[in-house]
Amino acid sequence: MSDFWILLTGSLVAACCGILGVFLVLRKMAMIGDAISHSVMPGIVIAFLLSGSRDSLLMMFAALLFGLLTTFLIQMFQQSGIQADASIGVVFTALFAIGVVLVSLYARQVHLDQDAILYGEIAYVHWNLWVLGGINMGPKAVWLLGFTLLVITTVIGLFYKQFKLCAFDTALAAAIGIPVAFFHYLLMGLVSMATVSSFESVGAILVVGMLIIPASTAYLLTDRLGVMIGLSVAAGIASTFLGYGAAVVLDASIAGCMVCAASFLFVAAFLFSPSQGIIVKKLRLRQLA
Repeated sequence: MSDFWILLTGSLVAACCGILGVFLVLRKMAMIGDAISHSVMPGIVIAFLLSGSRDSLLMMFAALLFGLLTTFLIQMFQQSGIQADASIGVVFTALFAIGVVLVSLYARQVHLDQDAILYGEIAYVHWNLWVLGGINMGPKAVWLLGFTLLVITTVIGLFYKQFKLCAFDTALAAAIGIPVAFFHYLLMGLVSMATVSSFESVGAILVVGMLIIPASTAYLLTDRLGVMIGLSVAAGIASTFLGYGAAVVLDASIAGCMVCAASFLFVAAFLFSPSQGIIVKKLRLRQLA
């Protein structure tokens, strides 16, 4: 039964990250996901200190606020003339360092360390159960990720045209009256939510891989946004199953193997994509010659 919960949790992470990752890749904001995944740490620590629990909604809300704060600060520095990559590096390292200091000062005696926040361990999800009225409802991570996926699909579904236009042409979107800034911060809020929801299962570092690699794989395979989202989610879920199988055989980190599997699928798409694959292009040139 533990295998089922591990695969279900990994698939939910892949679905949440796969949908949002497409928009990050299209908007050339891939490293924003990395920045948010680290910079929400102060919010998590502050929420833990206020509530005394790692399972509170306050932790999710605080992380969302710090995710939006990260996006706002990066945007502000960019508009001030600082390069985009430098802005991202300054903001997320500073906020992450603040989180590390807060952990070392106030949360040293609890399980709120690098294993809990950075690396995660998906093998333990079936032990952290949600009991409601004496009834075992299943792992808390599954319910949290399921709710997150529902929010993401609902928001993207309701504003699909707006997100699509903002991803491809922000100038046109602003010209026809779409509030570009609002949808920018809405997307960053969803990324923050997905990141925090995935902490317990794959950790803050490896969630970046699930945000970017499957979406990049899908980007190589299609030019249509709807198909790209579907392929991104499919690549992420395939990585979950392949990575889990590899982890069982190798007796290695499950989350690490999942991201390695996602990287393998990306390399395969990079080499053999019908439209952009390097090997396919060389074969076509050889046939033309």
